[in-house]
Amino acid sequence: MSTALARARNAIDAMAHGQFVLVGVSGGADSLALAVASSELMRFGKLRAGAIIVDHGLQTDSAAAAEQAAAQCRALGLEPVLIRRVETSDDEASARTARYAAFNSALGETGAESILLAHTLNDQAEQVLLGLLRGSGTRSLAGIPARRGPFLRPLLGLDRAAMEEICTQAGLSWWQDASNTDQRYRRNHIRHRVLPLLQNELGTHLPQALAATASLAAQDAEALEQWAHRAYAELGGADTLHLAELGKLPLAISSRVLRLAARSAGASTPTRERTEALLRLAGLGYAKSKSAGPVQLEGHVAAFRRGPVIVFTRPG
Repeated sequence: MSTALARARNAIDAMAHGQFVLVGVSGGADSLALAVASSELMRFGKLRAGAIIVDHGLQTDSAAAAEQAAAQCRALGLEPVLIRRVETSDDEASARTARYAAFNSALGETGAESILLAHTLNDQAEQVLLGLLRGSGTRSLAGIPARRGPFLRPLLGLDRAAMEEICTQAGLSWWQDASNTDQRYRRNHIRHRVLPLLQNELGTHLPQALAATASLAAQDAEALEQWAHRAYAELGGADTLHLAELGKLPLAISSRVLRLAARSAGASTPTRERTEALLRLAGLGYAKSKSAGPVQLEGHVAAFRRGPVIVFTRPG
């Protein structure tokens, strides 16, 4: 067994030992390598694995690629192997929404406990760069989470070259999705131009360094979130927050508490711009707003300053 396959197998076993999982397979090298490693674990009775293949229908050969991927998964012994065709626009957000809807449906249909996704160290590095370009905070710099609900990403510590090595040694050919080279998408621009340029200038270790940054940021983000939830509960866990008590908290926590209160009132998570408006309304970290509000939030929720408190109001 190659070192790459052993590492992939151990990573999957650490996250999904004994589970019934579905492997999300696109037909690319990363997901096929994930299927190979999962099949190895299945042979040793360490998990039960099937596959879910989502055909977005955005490429002329996508249906044939999905069928080929399904055949490869069956040959590896994965069972069941599902193909789900979805209708979506060609933007990344729409495709992702349709794909995850298909994943969730497959979980309910099969009774699987988790879906394994084949994001790699390279994907993580690209995600951190995307967060930097957006001027994002700690949570965004934490990149792609290894675990979110039933979705597990055990390969974030392995690079794309290791995935291709696993497929080659298993005798598998993989599909090259033409959309992955379309540089109209910012991620592809980073993948094919920005990251190679940075590696050439700064060193080939850069993806590993960016992935390490994501891991550290994830730990910090989790700690800050736990602190904010405790503080919000201590402030009453309601839609009314006392400004004096809120002002005793570090800005990193008070901003999170304001977002928690907004969500509790029925709003979507406020954007950075809306969070800054809430902080100004509360007189925290920014010049205090002369207005008592409202700050309008998505979900028809509004925030007002009323004397010593800030209040989030719902429709009706």
